[in-house]
Amino acid sequence: MRDLSLIVTDTQATAGILAGFFFIVIPIFLVCYMKVVSADEQIFIDGYTSQTVKNGPQVVFLNPLTTRKHKVKKALSLGPMQYCLVKNILTGNKRIETGPKLVLLNPYDKVEVNNDTNDEKREALSLKANEYVRFLDCSTGKVRVICGEKGCVVPGPHEQFVDYGGKIQALDLKIYEYIKIQDKKTGAVRTEKGEKLVFLGPFEEFLGAKKTAIEVDEETAVLVRNKRTGQQHLVTEKKLFFPSHDEEILEVRKLNKLAVHEACIVRDKKGKDHFYFGKNEDQQSFFLQPHAEIVHLLWSRGRRRERRDLKISKLDLRPMYMSFEFNCRTNDNVELILEGSFFWEVVDLRSMVKFTNDTTRDICNHTRSRFIEMVSKVTLQEFMTKFNDIAKEVHEEDTSNFYSQRGVKIHSLEVTGYRCASASTASILEQIIQETTNRMNKLQQQESENEVQLQEIRGDIDKEKARAELIEIQTQNSNAKSKMEGLAEAEKVKSFLDQLSQDCPEMELKTRIEIWKTLRKEDALRAVTGENTTLFYTPNDVNLSIENHDHIQKKSWADDTMSS
Repeated sequence: MRDLSLIVTDTQATAGILAGFFFIVIPIFLVCYMKVVSADEQIFIDGYTSQTVKNGPQVVFLNPLTTRKHKVKKALSLGPMQYCLVKNILTGNKRIETGPKLVLLNPYDKVEVNNDTNDEKREALSLKANEYVRFLDCSTGKVRVICGEKGCVVPGPHEQFVDYGGKIQALDLKIYEYIKIQDKKTGAVRTEKGEKLVFLGPFEEFLGAKKTAIEVDEETAVLVRNKRTGQQHLVTEKKLFFPSHDEEILEVRKLNKLAVHEACIVRDKKGKDHFYFGKNEDQQSFFLQPHAEIVHLLWSRGRRRERRDLKISKLDLRPMYMSFEFNCRTNDNVELILEGSFFWEVVDLRSMVKFTNDTTRDICNHTRSRFIEMVSKVTLQEFMTKFNDIAKEVHEEDTSNFYSQRGVKIHSLEVTGYRCASASTASILEQIIQETTNRMNKLQQQESENEVQLQEIRGDIDKEKARAELIEIQTQNSNAKSKMEGLAEAEKVKSFLDQLSQDCPEMELKTRIEIWKTLRKEDALRAVTGENTTLFYTPNDVNLSIENHDHIQKKSWADDTMSS
């Protein structure tokens, strides 16, 4: 019995130990090898030979004998405009997971991080109607184009953006715009005209920026080269011109217009010169044909024609002035600098182009030679007195055909000024000129004074002439008046005597005259008796004689009167 009780006691002790072991070990086991996986989680179990992934929600018991490590991870939650790139590190395959969803990874899967944002989630593209995106599949080399309107556009697992920045805007063309596009795959070029939106194809690129079509009208034409044939042609048809895919615009040419007095030279593709004159109606306006160009004349300019940089495309055929300056020496070895001007014109354009390429320099050089020749024959004094005559001889006595051969005509040649090249000679010349000027001023002053005096004398003469004419006219008027009065008086006398002879025929003529005298005296007395009348008598009228006696003492004026 004792032995039996000992055995029972040992058995109970062993059972207690075992129960205590299980109560301690089992919770530890449950904590370490039992995992509760939620709905948005995954557990990754790495065994000694493989990896296992279990998705939630569930309770997972780990086998401690086959489990090397494990990890519970939250599944990646993607929004409606998000995606991620998942790579299987065992096979290297990649796939795209697009939201909205929970991304549940497979064994050996790994979500790659975006290097730009350092985030596993990537933003998808949203394309508007005028936007598009091109993706290049690096594994196949294919290009995929997606045009708007679309949302949640994501690249493939091996795709990347062809264009910098991802999505790009389509090119909007107005009705008068165009652009050329080249397909890099085939090399073909196409032209897109407005009004439209232009989306590029997989391998297409814009050839430059968009351009404006050319408005071809009465004054505008377009020179075009065909890139396929290499030929040029001029488009003059009035329209809005768009070049085709194999055409290139070389130049927009404006209508060349010539005034009536203008001319120009056009050189064609064969090198032949054609002369256009504004005076001809059919040549007043024209377009340059392909391979033709306007010839630019290069003339010298400056008073000494030292710079040959004057480009002339339209030549003025009207007479014009041109100044010159050059040095020459007189017979007494005085170096002078002459200044002057030509009045000249082009009369034969063809001859000018044929014989000279610098008309102005040739004219000035020839004139300089003539002046040097003529001035060298005279002294300074002679030159100063007749430089205008010398200039006239230089022009008019030139017997050569130099000017006519070059198609120009010199109307006049004038020397407008001269000066000495040497400073000392110039000083002496200045003194001579000053003295000459002073003498001329004095002569001019004296002439002015003489003219004033002469004008005064002429004024006096004119005044006296006018006065003589006045006296003559007054005399004539007085004589005429007296004559008229005499004729009237004679008529009165005649009428009186005739009437008296009729009334008294026996009366003698002498008696009738005495009667007339008596009546005239009566008229005189009647006039004297009027008011404010003064009567003057002469000594003969009153039979008065005046005597002077020195021995008689005169008392007064009254005494003299009485004595008389």
